[in-house]
Amino acid sequence: MNDFMMAKLGVCLAVCLVLLANPARAADEAPVLRVSMVPEEPPAELQRKLAPLMAYLEKATGRKVQFIPATTYQATIDGLANKQLDMVWYGGLTFVEARRRTGNAIPLIQRVEDATFHSKFVVPANSPAKTLMDLKGTQFAFGPATSTSGHLMPRYFLMQAGIDPERDFKKVIYSGAHDVTARWVETGKVDAGVLNELVFQRLLNEKKIDPAKIRVLWTSPAYFNYNWTVRGDLEPELVEKIRAAFLALDASKPEHKVILDSQQTKKFIETKVENYQSIEAAAKATKLIAD
Repeated sequence: MNDFMMAKLGVCLAVCLVLLANPARAADEAPVLRVSMVPEEPPAELQRKLAPLMAYLEKATGRKVQFIPATTYQATIDGLANKQLDMVWYGGLTFVEARRRTGNAIPLIQRVEDATFHSKFVVPANSPAKTLMDLKGTQFAFGPATSTSGHLMPRYFLMQAGIDPERDFKKVIYSGAHDVTARWVETGKVDAGVLNELVFQRLLNEKKIDPAKIRVLWTSPAYFNYNWTVRGDLEPELVEKIRAAFLALDASKPEHKVILDSQQTKKFIETKVENYQSIEAAAKATKLIAD
């Protein structure tokens, strides 16, 4: 073996020894899919819900999936625009804002329920209110200010009913999270509130709120809501792997049902930009976004 071959072999052995001595470094250099969610619930709850899906996507894409919690809705938009995030679970309004900011964010996949989503207006069980109009003069809680189901669409539907929250409610409060809204109504901190229908149902199912102390006053008309959005410049091959992985989830398979249950759905379907035109129109009508 000549000197050149000996030197080459020495370099290869050195690299191998470094990787064996520090396997974490080799793992860190593997491609990563950076995922986040709008912070409508506590970070620990979001990560719990996402864990089975993350493990599934790692196998489907061949990439390590990293959850990056966000403290604000705007942080998820900034992260996608600045290429610090690759995929984000957005509500309809935040998707519209992300699309307007980036120009090319792709709404890829949504739960079948998100094509006909609703908001739940709730009151204490002993409230005398029977209609939305009965809420005039009360203390009212929206959820996060940038939430589609906890603020935008409820505000839009109130406006359609002839109610101006700032004028007609005694006080308007933003809870910051759907589960907080429910607890405020249940305990009587506010007279009424509105929240995401799936969060409300989960809270009932998990016995985190008492159905004897809180009731639904009104359910909104349907609208498009949540979706998984990817960066517009993400590699097309990776985008297709992600899309195919979601569409392949089958509730009849036990290992898939765990994932679907954690996402509160029976299946995922494809979505498109055009589905969110009505959300953008509502946001303009309520002046939550400018033309």
